Amino acid sequence: MDNFYIDNPELKFHLTHPLMKKIVALKERNFTEKEKFDYAPVDFEDAMDSYDKVLEIVGDICANIIAPNAADVDAEGPELKDGKVIYAKGTQKNLDALIKAGLMGITLPRKYNGLNFSIVPYTMAADIVSRADASFVNIWGLQDCAETINEFADEAQKANYLPRVTDGETMAMDLTEPDAGSDLQAVQLKATFDEKEGKWYLNGVKRFITNGNGNISLVLARSEAGTSDGRGLSMFIHDKANGGVTVRRIEHKLGIIGSPTCELVFKNAPAELVGQRKLGLIKYVMALMNGARLGIAAQSVGLAEAAYREGLNYAKERKQFGKPIIKFPAVYEMLSTMKAKLDGARTLLYETARFVDVYKTYAHISEERDLTKEEKEEMKHYQKLADMFTPLVKGLSSEACNDLAYDSLQIHGGSGFMKDYPIERIYRDARITSIYEGTTQLQVVAAIRGVTTGGLLKQIRVYEAEDIKPELHTYRRTLIQLTEEYEESVAKVTSLNDTEFVDFHARRMVEMAGNIVMGYLLVLDTNRDSAYWKSLEVFLKMARAQNKSNAETIRFSNINDLGRFKIE
Repeated sequence: MDNFYIDNPELKFHLTHPLMKKIVALKERNFTEKEKFDYAPVDFEDAMDSYDKVLEIVGDICANIIAPNAADVDAEGPELKDGKVIYAKGTQKNLDALIKAGLMGITLPRKYNGLNFSIVPYTMAADIVSRADASFVNIWGLQDCAETINEFADEAQKANYLPRVTDGETMAMDLTEPDAGSDLQAVQLKATFDEKEGKWYLNGVKRFITNGNGNISLVLARSEAGTSDGRGLSMFIHDKANGGVTVRRIEHKLGIIGSPTCELVFKNAPAELVGQRKLGLIKYVMALMNGARLGIAAQSVGLAEAAYREGLNYAKERKQFGKPIIKFPAVYEMLSTMKAKLDGARTLLYETARFVDVYKTYAHISEERDLTKEEKEEMKHYQKLADMFTPLVKGLSSEACNDLAYDSLQIHGGSGFMKDYPIERIYRDARITSIYEGTTQLQVVAAIRGVTTGGLLKQIRVYEAEDIKPELHTYRRTLIQLTEEYEESVAKVTSLNDTEFVDFHARRMVEMAGNIVMGYLLVLDTNRDSAYWKSLEVFLKMARAQNKSNAETIRFSNINDLGRFKIE
């Protein structure tokens, strides 16, 4: 039988990264959980064996249930009936299979019936599911919202909601509104506290809500009357079983059709406050969005994997002028570039996931005991890295995903434009990845701070100092040259002390930094496994050309360019 985990050795490679020993030891509290739960691992090897076996199950279900259902789900889509969503038949079969396999609440603690897995294998599962059907990961993957409950809710709320997630109930995050998309400070959904009943009630409209008919929703609402900014917003839990919310419509979309995107009407919907009032956007949504952005990066990589495989297989089978089209330079160059972009995006994805793993686990440990000074410093260090890398990986991987889908369809030629081939659906599904959970432009706004403060350069220096095999020194020298070029570009842009000029060149500088980071990560991957050598060489040639172009644009740019490009 096919298996989407076993047939992709890159996944096992990233799962066995050296930092995983530290991550697993922290997550398992040095393997003391075995005293409370007989299924908890006794050591690192036992934990890794659990990760491996669960991912095999994910790979099996994805290859033999979810992927075969994808075309029918895309054709059928969800249905709206009496204000409620009914999934496509294949979607429900997918969900039932993963629930039966115990694959809900993967990262949640065992006391809530979760698997207590780290972020890395969970991200890997999302990568695999996305390869099978990107629309379905938008339903299954929203279990990540439970992490926000686990991180910020009170004990009673955790005990009530988290076991329900592990039992298979779905989730949603209700953030955006008709007049509040990227600008969540403009949210107007009203939260009113009834003093007599001691309850909160929600009234208003939410729009573009993924899986809006989920059983448990995290809702951003305005709790402070008379406010108009983010300081008046709080986070709430709404339980669908308590009523008060109607699905007014399911949006008709270009792609990810199997995932219902809903417009919701709240009418005196009872809700529970999460954490403290006024911190809904400032603290809780920021944490929620960072998790979602890592999830979209995983979705992007999974889709890119699917696009690459479709293009590769078609190129091997399709014959023109007496030979398979993969024999033509125009095609094999395209495929090798696609593979290099895929490997670059994936290595950045799992590096980011490891950073998130360490700091999030320390944050949970800090609720159980006081951290040592060294642990606090380490948590702060990894949190900074995670905050820098999350917008970077979301922006760059989603753009790479779109590139691969485009190129794969191009390899298919006219056939790719027909619904007979999966690439037509993959191409449509890919387009949203660079838009939702913050467009690429917004990711650049978030990532540019790592450029201007020198944070990304500092991490690049860490990679530069790593011990590598002598035969890889040439590639490091190339990256050192790219880093010097990057430093000169950043210095040129920031020297004018003009915020608009920085914003104007922000994407160019972020792309340059991202290419260098991914280049170094591929060097380190090749240092561990020579199978990455070809991708490293191709990626560096591509990165050198792109960085040179961006550097030249910056070099010959000045403040007057702002006026030239403005459109009134």
